[in-house]
Amino acid sequence: MKGYHVASQTRRWRGSGSGASGLLCPLLCACLLAAVVGYKPVIIVHGLFDSSGDFINLQRFINESHPGTNVTIIDLFDRSASLQPMWKQVEGFKAAIYPIIQNAEEGVHFICYSQGGLVCRGILSTLSNHNVHSFISLSSPQAGQYGDTDYLKYLFPQFVKSNLYHICYTAIGQRISICNYWNDPHHRDLYVNSSDYLALLNGERPNPNATEWKTNFLKIKKLVLVGGPDDGVITPWQSSQFGFFDDNETVVEMQHQDFYLRDVFGLKTLAARGDVIICSIPGVEHIRWHSNETVFHTCMEKWLD
Repeated sequence: MKGYHVASQTRRWRGSGSGASGLLCPLLCACLLAAVVGYKPVIIVHGLFDSSGDFINLQRFINESHPGTNVTIIDLFDRSASLQPMWKQVEGFKAAIYPIIQNAEEGVHFICYSQGGLVCRGILSTLSNHNVHSFISLSSPQAGQYGDTDYLKYLFPQFVKSNLYHICYTAIGQRISICNYWNDPHHRDLYVNSSDYLALLNGERPNPNATEWKTNFLKIKKLVLVGGPDDGVITPWQSSQFGFFDDNETVVEMQHQDFYLRDVFGLKTLAARGDVIICSIPGVEHIRWHSNETVFHTCMEKWLD
């Protein structure tokens, strides 16, 4: 009700203001609204080859829709450093994020883009006292990656998706972030036995910490999975919503994945709670998700209160 009364007052003030006072009143109203609503801090984690400077538009969208929100874009593992092993990135981002979490009594929100969505999965699974409310996974390969993309051609010019397993499923390959979530559906056993990151997070390989990780992950209030058919990088694009290829490269949707059916890390529990939100938007290329205003208003805005 407080939010309703403030909004009503805003309309009256805007209607009666003129001159300098007419310009000042909307600003005062925005400040008052922020104070009344008390928006939770937002933490943004970038993806492969990105840096914090790439998220200025997203920060602006948040500040315009939720005035007064404390938005932090973590400036770590930028550009080529984003190829560092995923667990190393998890520890680095976790150290940077933890003080923000500690100082946010009402909790925080995560917006994690592309590879960053998997970094955030690692943080949420291993940080027992986090207070993340909405975890917005923005075009992130949550079930893995298997595609001949420009990124792959740049990183491994001598390889295509069908033979990259020769590198990725080795000790040396697992020192490269993309190999930590490379999921070759034609070499499933090698993936399960070799992946030091995603196979553990998704419970596809026995993990002594699985119960603890599941408990930690289930502390989130909402899981928002954003993706679309014209992404062009995440392959299959349904991986952004926990779908993935079978050995015939036919997409198996989230609800039929083994890790969902067994509820290894809590995905089925979240869905049963009504706390998994699927948001699919056509016509958006991978590098545009965080700067597309329609995506923000459709898929993110309402989960940042």
